[in-house]
Amino acid sequence: MFFEQFGFQPDVFLDVSHKSAGPLTGEIMMKLAELFAEEKPDLVITPGDANSALAGALAANKCGVRVAHLESGLRSNDRTMPEEINRILTDEITDMYFVTEQSGLDHLRAEGKAEAKIHFVGNTMIDTLVAFEEDISKSDVLTKYELEKGEFYLMTMHRPANVDHREGLEFISNLIKHLTKERKVVFPIHPRTMKNLEKEGLFTELVMISNLVFTEPLDYFSFQRLIKDAHCILTDSGGIQEESTFRQVPCFTLRPNTERPITCELGTNTLLPTELDAVIEALQRPFKSGQIPPLRDGKSTERIGEVINKLM
Repeated sequence: MFFEQFGFQPDVFLDVSHKSAGPLTGEIMMKLAELFAEEKPDLVITPGDANSALAGALAANKCGVRVAHLESGLRSNDRTMPEEINRILTDEITDMYFVTEQSGLDHLRAEGKAEAKIHFVGNTMIDTLVAFEEDISKSDVLTKYELEKGEFYLMTMHRPANVDHREGLEFISNLIKHLTKERKVVFPIHPRTMKNLEKEGLFTELVMISNLVFTEPLDYFSFQRLIKDAHCILTDSGGIQEESTFRQVPCFTLRPNTERPITCELGTNTLLPTELDAVIEALQRPFKSGQIPPLRDGKSTERIGEVINKLM
């Protein structure tokens, strides 16, 4: 779906089977190492903090290929998060650090990374928003789900810490019941969250709530339109914190920490505990206004290209 919307196709499909994190990362590494040995790339650019990001960096390093890391230097300081381990390990073998915010610069310098390798370029995620703004605005998702601009909550919850145990799932269920008393809640539900709600016997009751709009995971244009037009957002995602800050839409991140502190310091994001009373209280307060962080101008990719052309 994403390939179709953005108008491109991958040159190589690794055909990695779905497995648990360890075997998955290992299989990606193995297949990328075979590819790198054949193609002999000059540089491997690995984005973010997913298992595939770490696998790409490790495979490149083992093949003697230089590594560039997008979103380098981000830290939550919470090593119970798999993404935090991926970020730290990737940055240990990175040759070009492409940084999105000041905290990334601070962390890399504190870790002793060479200044000449660190490049503050902004966030390529925002480049995508800017480039496809017209397509996002044309999305009919509001009409499809009978939504009014600024009159619905947008929710996403998928992190294991929130959805892999009954206590977290009951919190999500109770929060939805409260929110739907005020306005519609749109919840594009992650397969992991759906599976666990069904397992705990909580899904059937939620489906009966008239003001709750459950959807499957949405295409990019539809989801970005929902971010743009939501009353506010409740999430445990990393990327949504960035996108809502750019859109100047209030966002409440239901986590004890964030690897993207600029979204709280300058942006519209607020961290909240997964406690119903705390969330209700926060929603009753006036929403804070925010600013768009530096270099969120749709030109980060150009700056990255300039660095690569200069250093390669």
